[in-house]
Amino acid sequence: MNAGISRRRVLGLLAGSPLLGASLGSSTAAATRRTTSATTAAAAPAQTAPGPILKPLPPEWFVVHGTNAETRWEALRDVGLTVPNDRFFVRNHTATPLIDAATWRLRLFGSGLRRGPVELTYNDLLAMPARTTTAVIECAGNGRRFFADQQGTPAGGTPWRLGAVGAARWKGVPLADVLRRARLRRSAVDVLPEGLDATVVSGGVDQGHVRRPLPIAKALDDDVLLAYEMNGEPLPPDHGFPVRLVVSGWVGIASVKWLGQIEVADHPLFSPWNTTLYRMTGPTYPPDSPPLGEQPVKSAFELPWAAELPSAELPSAQLPELTSAGRHAVLHGRSWSGHAPIRRVDVSLDGGATWQPAQLRPGDGGQAWTRWHVPWSPRPGAYELLARATDRRGNTQPDTVPFNDGGYQFGAVVRHPVTVTAS
Repeated sequence: MNAGISRRRVLGLLAGSPLLGASLGSSTAAATRRTTSATTAAAAPAQTAPGPILKPLPPEWFVVHGTNAETRWEALRDVGLTVPNDRFFVRNHTATPLIDAATWRLRLFGSGLRRGPVELTYNDLLAMPARTTTAVIECAGNGRRFFADQQGTPAGGTPWRLGAVGAARWKGVPLADVLRRARLRRSAVDVLPEGLDATVVSGGVDQGHVRRPLPIAKALDDDVLLAYEMNGEPLPPDHGFPVRLVVSGWVGIASVKWLGQIEVADHPLFSPWNTTLYRMTGPTYPPDSPPLGEQPVKSAFELPWAAELPSAELPSAQLPELTSAGRHAVLHGRSWSGHAPIRRVDVSLDGGATWQPAQLRPGDGGQAWTRWHVPWSPRPGAYELLARATDRRGNTQPDTVPFNDGGYQFGAVVRHPVTVTAS
């Protein structure tokens, strides 16, 4: 998650190495590619899915918001550390494209490379040394609805609660390795990944394909992957098949799906997704606020929103560490941070009047989230449950956050309503 990189690492990546070999084509083919427009992706989708999202969206798992699908937190109870592919949230700017891996190409070009454009096929990527990591991807607007519901300052955009996030086990090739083989220049400043989904039209203006620049220091981090597997399976279409970028810890827009090309430049690069969008704007922010990067600390309970729980049906378990206390209801949740692994989670079962530490799941954390639980012995009545996490860098969820026009990065403690009824 560290956006920095050592000088030694940079020099190693910049060391000259052969290009990707015969699969990159002859010099004649390379010359032809150099005449291709820089704004044209290397391969076009074969077709478009019947709807904006291809996979089934059962209402017990998802809340559908137009082209997007939010995972219900109760659907994550007992699924383990990672979210199954069929329950993973979907963020589409347009609609899921269906792309033929046999004809797909990833094109790299630009002033930040020592040679002209180069291309990789799907098989080229599969043949390279791979890395697997468990990491969270989260929409920058996750929690947007709470600007209105908790702070009285509504923001435009998809009204996510906290379900626009998921952890998965991703397999792919480090972007740094591909940039090294494409002969990265020492002067490189930015990379600009671009997707193959349909262009985005907003306010009657075609803004082109989704594309979000990354600073070269972040692009060279080992945890930035050109991923082709998700939880041990080829990427599903809705999640970026055949290849997507995975930038762990950063806003989800950086993890561009359906990659078609990557520009590498010796100067700053810009797109709507780092200029007019995905920046903090509003009364408390300066006009030159930087593009969004790392995500804030957040927490969620694995419960339905505004849950009504008959006391006889409350989940209960014999917790080994609470043997002297007998049987209790057990509340489960997850916390995560784009800055560092979670160190502590405190939970309030009475609307913030008192707090107690949650028990963290051993072995969780890293680039993923941390699962936790607390015992609960409620009487019938209305409750507000609060969870407040702190990561290893000392970042803690605040009570409120300043409003911004885009409703991005709501990292305040969320007040989760629950009603317990008499059995």
